[in-house]
Amino acid sequence: MPLIYKICPAALWRDAEAAGRFDGAPVDRADGFIHFSTAAQAPETAAKHFSGIENLLLIAVDAEALGEALRYEPSRGGALFPHLYGPLPLAAVRSVAPLPLGPDGRHVFPDPIEG
Repeated sequence: MPLIYKICPAALWRDAEAAGRFDGAPVDRADGFIHFSTAAQAPETAAKHFSGIENLLLIAVDAEALGEALRYEPSRGGALFPHLYGPLPLAAVRSVAPLPLGPDGRHVFPDPIEG
């Protein structure tokens, strides 16, 4: 089961849990799809888009459970990033883990990140 990852503010994720689905963060809704990263891409995504931000969660999602709504498309540096065209069903979520800031100000990821 390949996993993809969403970095999400904890409060926004709690709202999604209450609603039973995740429709994306404001940037996702503006772009028309939910941004995800692979295990290899997630640390760079955190550094580039979430630098210094606390109270984040790392959401691991079963990519196969998303079906044809998930597309891998070129993004940063031409790398293929997973984009979900539609809401994220919570049934596809495999884990939700805190993504704390370390003493150096960078986010501390689980070791290893499963991919």
